[in-house]
Amino acid sequence: MITRFAPSPTGPLHLGHAYSAIRAHDMARAAGGRFLLRIEDIDRARAKPEWEARIYDDLRWLGLTWEGPVMRQSERLNIYRQTLAALWEQDLLYRCSCTRRDIEAAVSAPQEGVPRGPDGVVYPGTCRTSGARRPGEPLPDAALRLYMDRIATDCHFDETGEAHRGRQTITRDHMIREVGDVVLARRDMGTSYHLSVVLDDAAQGVTHVVRGEDLFEATAIHVTLQNALHLPVPVYHHHRLIRDENGKRLAKRDDARAIALYRAEGATSADIRRMIGL
Repeated sequence: MITRFAPSPTGPLHLGHAYSAIRAHDMARAAGGRFLLRIEDIDRARAKPEWEARIYDDLRWLGLTWEGPVMRQSERLNIYRQTLAALWEQDLLYRCSCTRRDIEAAVSAPQEGVPRGPDGVVYPGTCRTSGARRPGEPLPDAALRLYMDRIATDCHFDETGEAHRGRQTITRDHMIREVGDVVLARRDMGTSYHLSVVLDDAAQGVTHVVRGEDLFEATAIHVTLQNALHLPVPVYHHHRLIRDENGKRLAKRDDARAIALYRAEGATSADIRRMIGL
């Protein structure tokens, strides 16, 4: 078993991060496997070296160890671009100039029941024709969407998380109608979370993806991409989320639950485990 923890260095790790990291670490150790670390720093505007350094400090304080070297997404931009170029050459991508506001406006009226997928409102296809690749045109420096109807097939993945345990089926119709043409490259990043996570998990040989329940719906995108790119499909384990006293999911803005602050107040790693139910 090979698991990984893949935080973004855009703020402090909180109790939710601790839960996910410990679950992935302990599952790998119990199986005699390997636990890896990946820094997801493609958001160069928000990623900071000081936050990355704190990630290492917090994880070590929690008693977690990982095999090196640490993978950093900012060092793999050429890999992402090569994959995008191949998809572009196969006419599987198109340029998209729409903003979020444009998309919301396009689907706002007069219809009701607009489908929403893992990335929000399902893209209405505004740029499918105008943004299509012209013969011989190289990969543009632009936002790129996937022609979902050209790659989607019925496929499956195995889930071991408590809420969805068992074989999960993803249908072609679901991907086209309820997920739609997802963004595979953002202009300011040159890639996207969906593309990067799929390529990185394959490159690291991850066999079991352990992450929060909030990413369960996105797994259909990842498995579809894995099948289209002929990559192995890991086993997925989507765990419960750590919430505050009002039931709200923790976010990085919740500094009051930052691991570093608990450390500064004299808590131990064992205290953190008890707080998150491990």
